[in-house]
Amino acid sequence: MTTKENKLAHTEKEIIKIFSKNYSIITIEIEKIIDSILINKEGREMIINEIIKRSHLKNNNTKIIDGLIYQKIIGINDQEIIETLIQKLPNGAINLTTFKYTKYQKLQNLLINKKFKEADQLTQTCLCEIVEINTKNKKSWLYFTDIQFVPKEDLFILDLLWKIYSKGKFGFSVQKKIWVNNNKKWDKLWEKIQWLKEGVMKRYPQEFMWTIDAPEGHLPLFNQLRGTQALYYLFNNIEW
Repeated sequence: MTTKENKLAHTEKEIIKIFSKNYSIITIEIEKIIDSILINKEGREMIINEIIKRSHLKNNNTKIIDGLIYQKIIGINDQEIIETLIQKLPNGAINLTTFKYTKYQKLQNLLINKKFKEADQLTQTCLCEIVEINTKNKKSWLYFTDIQFVPKEDLFILDLLWKIYSKGKFGFSVQKKIWVNNNKKWDKLWEKIQWLKEGVMKRYPQEFMWTIDAPEGHLPLFNQLRGTQALYYLFNNIEW
């Protein structure tokens, strides 16, 4: 076996390795493996073929690893590879064509490009508009009584979009997990996700973090200043 064949065989093993697990969060080690695969053209082609193949599986549930790889490829200085990816997966790692609500694709685009502040604002808009559609009442923010009008499939896709384009760091289900792990204490949640500054709720938007370096669960935001009931009901609707 030639040196090139050895390298390709090693790359294939690494690709099988990174896709063999169901990650809740992407570790530095896994990201380093992905970056090493994407260094050369052969590796990029092999890993693109894998996420395209995975996207066409029946009952496919897009994973965090797929979202991260999609983001990384879009950011590579290789127009041919990017065009191949966009041709096969033009809208992102998640196929949103089955959803009637149309702003999910705009949200996916923002998250792919790590525009987290804009994505956060759009997420709040999405939630309000979904409630408006189901109640015929105009909404600028949500009360706990409104949560029942957010279908679970819509809440799931909003949460999934945030998770897969943040290495598993952001999302409502991530926040719920932190809340549950801290005995459902709201003050502990605010502390862990760093919505507090010296014991006081941070000022929006300047005191929040809008990058992937933000603490786990930091995004998306929710208007906790109006109380915790809405977030409590939202968490109760998360069953995944």
